[in-house]
Amino acid sequence: MKAKKVLFITTGIAPFVQEEKTSLKGRILPQTIQEYGHEIRTFTPKWGTINERRNQLHEVIRLSGMNLIIDDTDHPLIIKVASLASARMQIYFIDNDDYFNKRGIIADKEGKEYEDNGERAIFYARGVLETVKKLKWAPDIIHCHGWAAALAPLYIKTTYQDEPSFKNAKVVMEVSAKEFNADMGVECAKYVEYKETHYDDIKDICSEAYTHTELEKVGVKFADAVIVEDTDVDPSIIEYAKSLGRPVLDPVQGDSFNKEYSEFYESLYE
Repeated sequence: MKAKKVLFITTGIAPFVQEEKTSLKGRILPQTIQEYGHEIRTFTPKWGTINERRNQLHEVIRLSGMNLIIDDTDHPLIIKVASLASARMQIYFIDNDDYFNKRGIIADKEGKEYEDNGERAIFYARGVLETVKKLKWAPDIIHCHGWAAALAPLYIKTTYQDEPSFKNAKVVMEVSAKEFNADMGVECAKYVEYKETHYDDIKDICSEAYTHTELEKVGVKFADAVIVEDTDVDPSIIEYAKSLGRPVLDPVQGDSFNKEYSEFYESLYE
C-alpha cells in the first residue's frame, strides 16, 4: 500500500489534555498511522489547561505573527510546538490569548460553556490551514477529528480549494459523541464568512440552531468521507453522511487503528 502524507487536525491530544475518547484517539491514531509507514503532521489547540513549561512547548516565530479576522476583529495567530519523544511525534499547537489562554476546552471551572466556542473553532481551523501553507507541505489525507476541527473541511473546500497544499487532498471527518450542550446561535454560524466561504454554504444545516450536531454536520457536508468515532455519536449525523453518499467507516474496536484507517484512506483514491 502506497505511503500517504496525513494531516491530523484534532480537538485534543493526550497527555497534553486529559479528556476522554477524543484526546486518547488524538494521541494514538497519528502514532499508529506513522508506524504503518505514512508521513504525518499533527495539530491541536493550545488549550489553557496545557502546562507549557511541563510539556516543553516553545513558539515557532517563523510561523507565528499572522492576524486572523473574525467578526471584524483581529486575533493574532501564535504557533507552538512540542515533541512526544516516545512516539517520535512533533505536535503543532494553535494559540491565541483571546481564545485559548487561561481557558478550558469547552467550559470554565464552574462548568459554564464558553459563548465563543464557535469562534474558537473558526480560529483553529483557519489557523491550521494557514500554518500548513507556510510549511509548504501538501497532505494526501486531511483527517479532522472532533468539534474544534469540524469547520476545517468547509474552509478547505471553499476558500482554500485552489491552494497547492490542499487542492489534491481527500478530507476525512471523524465525528464524535456530543462534546458540548449549548446552542451557539445562528449569528455565530455567520462568522464563518471569509473570502470564498459564505454563510449560505452552511445555511441549510444551521438556519435554526447551531449545536454540536449542526457543527459536525458542517464537517460531514464538506468532507470526502466520514469516520464514526464510537457508538455514542448522534445517529442523525451518520444518517446525514449516508444521505450525501459519503463513504462511512463504522467504529473500530480496540486501540490499534492503523490497518482499518490506512485501508480506508487508500479506498478514497480508488
